[in-house]
Amino acid sequence: MRTRRTITEKPALTGEDKRLANTWRSASVARMAQMKRIYTVTLNPSLDYTVSVENFRLGCTNRTETECLTVGGKGINVSTVLHNLGLESTALGFVAGFTGREAAAQLTARGIGNGLIFLDEGLTRINVKLQSVEGTEINGQGPDISAEKSALLEERLSELAAGDVLFLSGSIPASLPEDTYLRMMGRLAAGGFDGGGCIWGRTCESAAHASVLGQTKPARAW
Repeated sequence: MRTRRTITEKPALTGEDKRLANTWRSASVARMAQMKRIYTVTLNPSLDYTVSVENFRLGCTNRTETECLTVGGKGINVSTVLHNLGLESTALGFVAGFTGREAAAQLTARGIGNGLIFLDEGLTRINVKLQSVEGTEINGQGPDISAEKSALLEERLSELAAGDVLFLSGSIPASLPEDTYLRMMGRLAAGGFDGGGCIWGRTCESAAHASVLGQTKPARAW
């Protein structure tokens, strides 16, 4: 008889997430601890449904051997790494629906500050990750983010003070402009925020270009 195993812990980090974790482990925790407050932004969080299927076959009914449902997103992963290093942070971003409530509950259970903004419509996306077929993932789109909710996040970011650190990480939802991160950093710089912004991901190149043009402060890619 086949024995079903359910994973209750988040699977080991791989790829870019693993690189991020290794980078932070080698960084100076003491220097980070001296900073006032740390915030991470994940515009499109997810519930990652990670499964393994023995002898996976296309066009057939397959049954999982292991399964795991965990909150994810690049900024939230940063907060998780910081928490594992003994550093507190607050995760900002958008969630919606019953999947959003589960994501927020898992975030709180991890001991991470919950600054997520709940949307009135839609569902936080579910990303399916098939471990037994290397590199196979199906990522959801996520909910639409209204101008009103986007302005609410910017209002919260405007409260950052000298000594605070902000991480902007992960994909930008289709309902927001592609230069959303750059606009955020530009507004923060115009408001006098000098704590630095760290952009990680595909936006790094454009952020560096913007810094040369004087549109925002230089970004550090982790």
